[in-house]
Amino acid sequence: MSSRLFTLLKSYLFFILLFVVQKPLFMLYHWDQASKASIGDWFAVIWHGLPMDLSTAGYFVVIPALLLIASIWVDRRYIAPAVNVYGIIILLVITLIFLVDIELYSYWGFRIDTTPLFYLKSPKDALASVSTWMLILGIVCFALCFAGVYWLFRRYVLSLYQKMPKVPVRRVVYTIYMTLLAALLFIPIRGGISVSTMNVGTAYFSNVLFLNHSAVNPVFNLMASFGAENDFGQQYRFMDDKEAHRIFSELREKPVAADSVPVVLNQQRPNVIFFILESFMSKDFESLGGLPVAQNLNRLCGEGVVFTHIYANSFRTDRGIIANLSGYPAQPTTSIMKYPVKSQSLPSIQKSLKNAGYACSYYYGGDADFTNMRSYLMSSGIDKIISDKDFSLKERMSKWGAPDHILIRRLLNDLQHPPRQPFFTVVQTLSSHEPFEVPMHRLKDPYLNSVAYTDSCLGVFIDAMKKSPLWKNTLLVFVPDHAMRYPATIENTDPNRYKIPIIWAGGAVRKPMKVDRYGSQIDQAATLLYQLGIDHSAFTFSKNLLNPNNPQFGFFDFVDGFGFASPQREVVYDHAQKKVVYGDQASVEFTKGKAFLQCLYDDLARR
Repeated sequence: MSSRLFTLLKSYLFFILLFVVQKPLFMLYHWDQASKASIGDWFAVIWHGLPMDLSTAGYFVVIPALLLIASIWVDRRYIAPAVNVYGIIILLVITLIFLVDIELYSYWGFRIDTTPLFYLKSPKDALASVSTWMLILGIVCFALCFAGVYWLFRRYVLSLYQKMPKVPVRRVVYTIYMTLLAALLFIPIRGGISVSTMNVGTAYFSNVLFLNHSAVNPVFNLMASFGAENDFGQQYRFMDDKEAHRIFSELREKPVAADSVPVVLNQQRPNVIFFILESFMSKDFESLGGLPVAQNLNRLCGEGVVFTHIYANSFRTDRGIIANLSGYPAQPTTSIMKYPVKSQSLPSIQKSLKNAGYACSYYYGGDADFTNMRSYLMSSGIDKIISDKDFSLKERMSKWGAPDHILIRRLLNDLQHPPRQPFFTVVQTLSSHEPFEVPMHRLKDPYLNSVAYTDSCLGVFIDAMKKSPLWKNTLLVFVPDHAMRYPATIENTDPNRYKIPIIWAGGAVRKPMKVDRYGSQIDQAATLLYQLGIDHSAFTFSKNLLNPNNPQFGFFDFVDGFGFASPQREVVYDHAQKKVVYGDQASVEFTKGKAFLQCLYDDLARR
């Protein structure tokens, strides 16, 4: 019996060591951030992440433990092959999770969750962010890493099952004994015997978010995120529901006299071309205190209406599209675009404009089926979608599809024979997305160079439109889908990570104006529809940025956390740590942010 106990313990230890070793490897891969850590920090990462490693390893040893119990009754010749097959499958999964996680963290700044699985519904587009050499290198690394861990597994674990002693005589006694020992795995799996159970926040120990992330077991994080996908009405319960909705009512749109809201358009029903700019941010604009990157759009800031204190709601395109077009906030644990039944219930700018007589279209050089985008667009009022399939193979020269200069050329050609007016056309750019491969090389940094390229394409469009008879009757709206994590060392808990501009331009703009009121992408819907004289009462979370009676705030969120910004202060709350990590926990902004997020999940649960 001691040999079976030794086999169980060694199997458990194998998975624990596998997870422990991953932590310094993760930190070495992200040396730009890890280099700032002391030797003590490196050991602290391993120590504070160990309970989660014990828990995760416990899950993976359950099957070997059951096979050990079965070996009391079944010949070992049948047990060892089963353990071998199990080991191959599990190690393939663990290796894949480790490698995908370690690379995605460079772009996203959080450990792997279910988000990549959502994107894998369109594998071609999911891989478009990865350069060819990186994909080849990844496959080679995956093969080598799997070969290495599998060799260790065969030598130190599988060999024990192959040398298992013969079936013992006192089978019932041994079965009870091994079953009780296997049941002890429940303790580390649960996270101990205290009231609280194992959760991601258990590994958090530092004020440096990167160190906390390094301590998190990516396999556990992925498993935990599956549990956060449903039961939205039970998530983020910060206060009594009545109190949350009372506070939220103070954040909603307020009545206002018509003559107190500035009219920024010279006509009520212009054509609207709505640009959703991939990964643009305020740091790309010199006039907003950034770098001289988006020079053409920067010029428009002085010609049109620019909203200067705007926050991107989230960090991915699927969230940003809905925030921009439906005025619906992004969610920290999921994306409403995953659920067509819910997303089709949302109001949208295009639905409101369609009801007002607008022809609605959508232009995108990539795959419109990516992340359920087509489902949302079609159900929300878009009549015509131009996507990658509408471009020739020669024109689809980038990994994401047709690059932005091809997209803009198609748009300009179509506008020579414009649709029925007024029209609402959404144009989603893609070239400033990873891997930032664009047919222009002006700036050294790949991301900044890709932004400069897209901006040059927009400059061509703007110049052509100014010569077109459509110019005087058209409003151009420019807003990012989300901001870029730039520089790569910036934390997701830094409010500067989310700052973006909104720019209105075109012949329909009455005069240049700078709007310094605080808001976010979700406020675009109410602001635009009010200027067009269209009711926006269905947009529960959107407020008119030009209404002087409305509260000033911008809401944004990240994985399991949120930020709330006002003219007075910014506050960021990390729900994994259960604490405010930026700003004042006693601030009214923190209370308002909690109420806002709680009411958002109430609304999400009802849809």
